[in-house]
Amino acid sequence: MLTRTRTTATAGVAALAFLGTALTAHADGPGGSVECDVFICEVEADAPGRPGAGSGSGAGSEPQGGSGEDGASSSPWTCTYELVSPPPPASSLDWAGHTPGDGAVYEQTCRYLDSGNSVVRMVWLADPPPAAAAVDPAELAQWAADSMKLAGPDIASPRAAGRYLVGMPMWMWVNQSPTTYGPNTASASAGGMTVTATAKVSKIVWQMGDGAVVTCTGPGTPYTAAAGKTHSPTCGHTYTHTSTHQPQRRYQVTATSTWTINWQVTTGGGGQAGQLTETRQTQMQVPIGELQVLN
Repeated sequence: MLTRTRTTATAGVAALAFLGTALTAHADGPGGSVECDVFICEVEADAPGRPGAGSGSGAGSEPQGGSGEDGASSSPWTCTYELVSPPPPASSLDWAGHTPGDGAVYEQTCRYLDSGNSVVRMVWLADPPPAAAAVDPAELAQWAADSMKLAGPDIASPRAAGRYLVGMPMWMWVNQSPTTYGPNTASASAGGMTVTATAKVSKIVWQMGDGAVVTCTGPGTPYTAAAGKTHSPTCGHTYTHTSTHQPQRRYQVTATSTWTINWQVTTGGGGQAGQLTETRQTQMQVPIGELQVLN
C-alpha cells in the first residue's frame, strides 16, 4: 500500500503540474490555499504561525481536514516523496528561504481520494519524511484505471425512441469509444515505479426486463435492412410479450459491461503484471408493442 504521509511545506509558493485532469481546489489539500486554472495550480504553502502550519520537521502537520474519532488523519490526500538529487541550486525558491544542507528538497506527489487527479510539487523538509512502504503495483494500476474515467455501455440499439414488436428479432449493439468500450491505456507512477494499464470491455450482460439475461462477448452487430427478419449473429433478443403492463409501458433494460484491465510494471518493478476487473452499467427503457392486423 502507498503510505499516507502527513507533511506540509513550511513556506513559499510552488507551481503544481498536473498528471491527470484539472484538480478541483480543496482547502484541505497539501499546503494551504489553492488557485487553479486548467493546467497549473499555485499553492500558497502553510507558513509558520498559520493555523495548520508545519513545524518544519519531516512529520509536519496534517493538511487541514480534521481527524477521525481515533485521532487519525481524515485528510483525503495520499502523498509520496522522492529526494531531489542533485539538489536544486542555492538560489532556487524550492529551498523556501533555507540553505543547502539545512534539510532537503523533495518531489511530492499527491493524489486526491479516488478522483484520478494527481499533483506534483517541490517541498522543503527539515527531516526526511517517514519511510514509505514498498509501492504496491496493483494500487498504482488502480490509480491508472481510475484516471481512465471508464463508463457504462453507449447503447446504440435498442433505442428508447425506437419501435419494437413482439416476436421480431431485436439486434443489440453499442458504440465503441475509449471510455465506453476500450481499449483505453493510462499510466501511474510513485516511488520510482511506473505501471501501465490497458482496459477493454470483455463482455456485456443485458438484463432485458422480461426476465431474460443475454451475455454478449463483443459490441454486437449493427442491423442493416438487408438482414430482414433474421436474428443478430452476435447479440440479440426476441420479446414474447408487450410492455403494456410494465411501468411507463416500457421494459427496463440494464446493460452491464465488464472491463478487464491488464497492467504491467514498465519502470522499477522487475516486470510484474496482473489484472483488474471493474463493471459499469447503463439503463434505458424500451417499448414493445404488437402488430395490429386490420381486416
